[in-house]
Amino acid sequence: MVGLTSPALAAFLALCASRSSTVAFTPAAPALAPRNSGGHQSSREDAYRPASSRVVSIPFETSTRLRNVPPPSTDDPAAVKESSDRQSPPASFYQLQIDSARAAQLAMDDGHRLIEVEFPPLPANVLEMDDVSAYDVAKANLNLAIDFAKSFAQSNKRVTIMLPDEDELGIALEDQGTESPYPGVTVSALRRSEGEEKERVFKPDQLFLNLFGTGSSGSVKAVEGTDVYVCIVASAQELPDIEELSDLEPEKTIVFYNLKLDVLRGDLGAPAFPGKDFQDRFLSRVKPVYYLRTRQYSRSTARPPFMVNYQGCLFRSYPGQFQTLLDTGNGRYRRVLGNDVRPPLGEFKEQLTEALREQGVIDEEGKTLNFLRTGYKTTTWWEEEREQASDSWKT
Repeated sequence: MVGLTSPALAAFLALCASRSSTVAFTPAAPALAPRNSGGHQSSREDAYRPASSRVVSIPFETSTRLRNVPPPSTDDPAAVKESSDRQSPPASFYQLQIDSARAAQLAMDDGHRLIEVEFPPLPANVLEMDDVSAYDVAKANLNLAIDFAKSFAQSNKRVTIMLPDEDELGIALEDQGTESPYPGVTVSALRRSEGEEKERVFKPDQLFLNLFGTGSSGSVKAVEGTDVYVCIVASAQELPDIEELSDLEPEKTIVFYNLKLDVLRGDLGAPAFPGKDFQDRFLSRVKPVYYLRTRQYSRSTARPPFMVNYQGCLFRSYPGQFQTLLDTGNGRYRRVLGNDVRPPLGEFKEQLTEALREQGVIDEEGKTLNFLRTGYKTTTWWEEEREQASDSWKT
């Protein structure tokens, strides 16, 4: 046996340690939420700096990820469910489009007609830039919706992408140059004028309806021959138009595509917005079939580094569970918990916090301090049990 000198032995032990499956959290780059000096989230590849001072290491689940393996056949529902329960978030927008279209198709095959697809339309570091406007986000959503629609058009279905009104449609057509960007895919608007109405420049009745969110007074029109509607960039005041479209076409599928329904629900009941009963009557029937929502949190600690930043995502691909995933950096997630019922955001945060507490990153605190951190109420009004509401939005 060849003997190792002290320097060689030290180098060998360091090499072995570097191959362990851990992510280092240091005071210089505290837990899981990398930031650059400008305050924007940096890329995962260059965000983590070498450990210095005290290091807290958290093991994460590792597995061999096979590439180019087709998903289970839809003829085996049990295998599809098992695969979806453990499905990982996509590594690229290309994979995201494939996964979201498949999840939507599985839901449609099960008879669901009001479905939600939700994910960040741009990379996180781009969304946080000061010069990214609502127009940039809307343009990205339109391009993504067209790619999403292509999956169904290739199956001989006619898909119509619906913008809120003719003004939004005009902007979209300027960018696309055509209202038919792909065979079987059409770009149109929920509210459309015809005949003499189309010649009117100023429409005070529509201005009033837009302002108070009280419906379209008949200006919402279905598009003949459409099999699937994909609604994008609608505000809370324009959601009743989608409800009216659903009444006009009850047998057609309507996809709520990146509408941020969780945010829009918070506006319900405010002056000039639809009432809270709109959630019970309509929005609660919308089933999230592909849902990827990231969250970032900070928590103070009594010992260095004194402030822990961490992030995770709530992820669901139909018919799988809602997965609480802790972001461990470098494109990796650790599955914390799977839920058949979508957890409220307060509960989701607590699940991430508990995972860090179990690993020793966050210290155990007393009930009183925990109560002061969370308060007595950790759910929003629409996350509570409501007698008139459907459970589709959370299952």
